[in-house]
Amino acid sequence: MVVGSVLVTGGTGYIGSFTALALLDADYKVVIVDNLYNSSKEVINRIELLSGKRPSFYELDITDQAALDKVFEEHPDIDNVIHFAALKAVGESAVIPLEYYRVNVYGSISLLTSMKKHNVGNIVFSSSATVYGDATRFPNMIPIPEHCPIGPNNTYGRTKSTVESLITDFISSERGNANKAGKSGEQWNGALLRYFNPAGAHPSGIMGENPLGVPNNLLPLLAQVAIGKREKLLVFGDDYKSKDGTAIRDYIHVLDLARGHLQALNYLREHQPGVKAWNLGSGRGSTVFDMIKAFSHAVGRDLPYQVAERRQGDVLDLTANPTLANKELNWKTELTLEDACTDLWKWTEHNPEGYNQEPPKEFLDALKK
Repeated sequence: MVVGSVLVTGGTGYIGSFTALALLDADYKVVIVDNLYNSSKEVINRIELLSGKRPSFYELDITDQAALDKVFEEHPDIDNVIHFAALKAVGESAVIPLEYYRVNVYGSISLLTSMKKHNVGNIVFSSSATVYGDATRFPNMIPIPEHCPIGPNNTYGRTKSTVESLITDFISSERGNANKAGKSGEQWNGALLRYFNPAGAHPSGIMGENPLGVPNNLLPLLAQVAIGKREKLLVFGDDYKSKDGTAIRDYIHVLDLARGHLQALNYLREHQPGVKAWNLGSGRGSTVFDMIKAFSHAVGRDLPYQVAERRQGDVLDLTANPTLANKELNWKTELTLEDACTDLWKWTEHNPEGYNQEPPKEFLDALKK
């Protein structure tokens, strides 16, 4: 039985595709919109292979409100949105800031305007731990709780915190307008999911992060070193105040992260809380050298690296305090850093061209058993 219908923007991307899979497995109907800027239409086939259900798909740009309106008109049963569509590279955001604001902020305005027009009240937003900036500037804020002051120190993070404000103001105004009209307004709700470092792939080996261009995250870069697409990993800075001098991050398996979106959506539908923010992370910090060691172990050999200067905007420690999500969403990470490394290596080793190649026959055969 279908429990609800969800529009997933950016649903062929890495986290979006795994969330679409989790939604289908939980008996939601899924409609995906994506402009395929950094992803592949082949993802839809893989989602169908794993779930036995095929999501509807529209190739469109999030900034095109007329195209979004058409999707809502063709699917009047859509009653929820999970919003991933965005540009997402911290370094690139400093080079082309206007484009980041155009896509991430204006695209979100376009989406919210369309939601308002079609009376769709629930939105789960893919935010980021980067909205906190350098949390070490405050005492007792590591691991980072949701009440840590917002203060992003790069353009990407500023677009995310701006969209958080947009959603907060939008939900507040819709509830206020409904109250003035003598209605409750409780149908208007937003979840701001601030997540830490997604990692891993599907354990089947047929779905993962598409290795297009230069990855922006540590583990996919290591994976490219392991398959020979990259000579070595550059480690940005070994002079941080950590146990080995490298920066500390909180890695979360993409399957756990996808489940967090599902449980946040269920929470909005059940509790109608207005706008709430939750951290999605493991609560365990790992240094860059920890990660190199863990992934080298999954691969079975030491991977080469070279230390380089710190990057602008990088901070020492981004470890989550996920207590609120543990308690309110009944969500916590179930998979380990080692699981993420093993699954990522299985995906990368057997699918070096990502979605531009057929998955290995033995992986497909294993799905049929």
